Amino acid sequence: MNLLLQTTQHNLKGQIAVTGSKSETNRLLLLKALFPNITLANTSNSDDSEVMQKALIGNDEIVDIHHAGTAMRFLTAYFAVNEGREVVMTGSSRMQERPIKILVEALGQLGVEISYEKEEGYPPIRIKGKKVSASKVTLAANVSSQYISALLLVASKLENGLELTLEGEITSIPYIKMTLALLNDLDIQTSFEGNVIKVYPKAAVASKEMVVESDWSSASYFFSLVALADTASITLSSYKENSLQGDSELVSLYEKLGVQTTFQDNKMTLVKQENFKYETVNFELNNTPDIAQTIVVTCLGLGIGCHLTGLHTLKIKETDRLEALRIELTKLGANISVTNDSLTLVASENINHNVKIATYNDHRMAMAFAPLALKVPIIIENAEVVSKSYPDFWNDLKTLNFQISEL
Repeated sequence: MNLLLQTTQHNLKGQIAVTGSKSETNRLLLLKALFPNITLANTSNSDDSEVMQKALIGNDEIVDIHHAGTAMRFLTAYFAVNEGREVVMTGSSRMQERPIKILVEALGQLGVEISYEKEEGYPPIRIKGKKVSASKVTLAANVSSQYISALLLVASKLENGLELTLEGEITSIPYIKMTLALLNDLDIQTSFEGNVIKVYPKAAVASKEMVVESDWSSASYFFSLVALADTASITLSSYKENSLQGDSELVSLYEKLGVQTTFQDNKMTLVKQENFKYETVNFELNNTPDIAQTIVVTCLGLGIGCHLTGLHTLKIKETDRLEALRIELTKLGANISVTNDSLTLVASENINHNVKIATYNDHRMAMAFAPLALKVPIIIENAEVVSKSYPDFWNDLKTLNFQISEL
C-alpha cells in the first residue's frame, strides 16, 4: 500500500508505547531455545522476531526466513550446533544476495558442515548439525556484528566453549556487548579483552524471566519528529538510561539536533529545545549505522548539512541503504553524495512536495522519511514494510494527529 502523509499539527504532544527491541528479542529467543527454562516478557512483535520464533520451534527441513537478516545469521549458528538436525536455510531474493560466507567459514573452523545450494557465499545453505568440540575461531573484526553475536550466542552450549579472536578494528561493539551482557544475565561466564572474546561452557542455567527493553532504533523516528516540530514533548516507554542497545546513542546525537531527553520510571521524554542554534553535524556512526537514515532525513528537514561516516555495513542490509538514500533524497531536491562508507548532505531549505519515496523492501526507509510530513506532504510506497520491525508505526503516528490516507 502507498500512504500519503501530511499534518497541520506542528506542536506534538503524546505518549507512545514502543514494542520490545528486535535485537534483544532475537538474541533471547535463541537463548530460550538453548535453555528452555527461561521466560521472556515484552518481546518484539516484529516480522523478524516472529520468523525467528517460528523457525526455532518448528521442525521443517526448509527454513525460510524471508527478509530477516538477523534470523539468517543467528539461526545458521544455531542449527550448525544442533546435533543430528539437517536444514536448508533460505530467504527472499534479496536475502539470497546478502553474504553469509564469513559466518559459514567461521563455523567451518569448528568442524561444522555447511554447503551452498546455489551460489557460493550466499543463501540458501544446507546445514548438517553436529556436536562441536573445537573451540577456537578467528574472524575479521570489521564484519557485521551479527556474525560475531551468532557465534557467541551458541558458544556456551559447545563442549569446550569458544575463544573468538577478532582481527583488525572491531565494528558495532555495542551489539557485541549487548550479546555478552545477556549471556552474563544468565550467569554464563564471558570475557572480552583486547580482540579476544571468550564464552565458557554451561550446560544449564537457572530459571529466570528476561524482560526485553523497548527498541531504540524504533525510538529514532520520534527523535526526528521532535527535532522537526515547532514545539514537542513525546514520552516513550519502556526505556533505560543505561541501555544495552547501541542506538541509545540517539540521546547524545540528537542533543546536537535540538532534542533534550530525560528519564523517569522506565520512560523517556523527548522535548524540543527552544531557540536552538543549528549547524552542520559530523557524526561517526560505526557503532550505530542503523540510525543513519533517520539522521540524514532529520538534517534535510532542518535545512542543515551533515557528514556521516562509519556506514560500510549499510550496503549489505535489506537494500544498499546508501544508494537508496542518495536516490530518494535527490528526488526531494537534496544535494547528497555517498561513498562506500559515508554520506554528505549539503544544507538546503528547499524540499520538494508530494514526492513518492520508494522503500526497497526496507522498513527503515519507510519510517525514516515519515517525519518529513511535518514539512511537506510526502508519499511512502509499500508502507506495509514497517511490519518487519515496528508493525504499529503508522497507528502511532496517527495518535500524534498525522493525517495518513491510502492511495
